[in-house]
Amino acid sequence: VLDNLGDLKFEIEQLAEENSGDAEYNRELRPDSPNSVSDYLKFLIDQDRKSTPLKAIQGLIWQAGYEAGEIISPIFDDVPPALKRWKAADKTIAIYSSGSILAQQLLFRYTEHGDLTPFITNFFDTNIGPKREAKSYEDIAAALEIEPGEILFLSDVPAEVDAARSAGLDGALALRNGNSPVSYYLDLKTFTSFDEID
Repeated sequence: VLDNLGDLKFEIEQLAEENSGDAEYNRELRPDSPNSVSDYLKFLIDQDRKSTPLKAIQGLIWQAGYEAGEIISPIFDDVPPALKRWKAADKTIAIYSSGSILAQQLLFRYTEHGDLTPFITNFFDTNIGPKREAKSYEDIAAALEIEPGEILFLSDVPAEVDAARSAGLDGALALRNGNSPVSYYLDLKTFTSFDEID
């Protein structure tokens, strides 16, 4: 980031705007100061914020690592055959993540199973809206031109599944090894493997 500050003008402007309304960070971000920008980015990471400019900058950092062959995405073994099966059945496959669209594309392009991006029709990030708000899912359904009730949304976060269901989507919880434990999900449909999904 420090070496490419000039190339990140738009993202840094977004960070400065975010910083101006950030009650938890007691310092003003100075866009012309690499240390000030870096300090605020570190704060956002430590707080696990789903900040759109942070995610955009992370995506650019990851791009360098992926393209240099330094990063390979681990993917559950059931994912590639499921993507192939769904694509063959003419299903629309979309990804919605707090990570930037670039980061999502990199993650699926550079996997231990090869490039999986040809199976994915659309990528959505927090530019469409927060993942815990129903309107975001309404907007995704509209962008896909698919009735909400015809969309299965999977997440490992119950609050995101609840938001999708509030928007009329069929939401289900993905219970996978390595995911954070969930405190509630009794009323949610669950999947432990993509092999369970037609």
